[in-house]
Amino acid sequence: MTVKIDTGLNADERNSVAEELTKVLADSFAVYLKTHGYHWNVRGPEFFSFHNLLEQQYRDIWAALDEIAERIRALGVLAPQSFSGFGNLTSIKDGEPDKEAIPMLKELLADHDTLIATARKAFQVADEAGDEASADLLTQRLAAHAKFAWRLRSTPGGR
Repeated sequence: MTVKIDTGLNADERNSVAEELTKVLADSFAVYLKTHGYHWNVRGPEFFSFHNLLEQQYRDIWAALDEIAERIRALGVLAPQSFSGFGNLTSIKDGEPDKEAIPMLKELLADHDTLIATARKAFQVADEAGDEASADLLTQRLAAHAKFAWRLRSTPGGR
């Protein structure tokens, strides 16, 4: 059964925005997994502060995954849900648990920069389509990831 979606965006606009949002979702999921894994495996003299910093970040990203996926669904498109589906969409590489703390943080910083670029592209598509709801969601995610990147850069050795 096909249900008509009449939200002021045509099918092409909805599909274009949803396509970009799926890339944001995939990159966000990859950064979430890596951040959570590094939270578990970080070690060294700054363990407690790094462990807590990463926990704050992965909790925020986890909540955002649902918001992004639900926006994709509101556009009438199915959200990806498998590791292979995310793997085919993301540009974020898997993390390695045996890394030292500073290389973990530097890698996450670069990943947030990548995710910011992905979200900026999605924002442009949403803005051009006149999709204010998606643009607003992406603005919030851009601000969050810029803040995460700033916090990572501000940690000892994070530059």
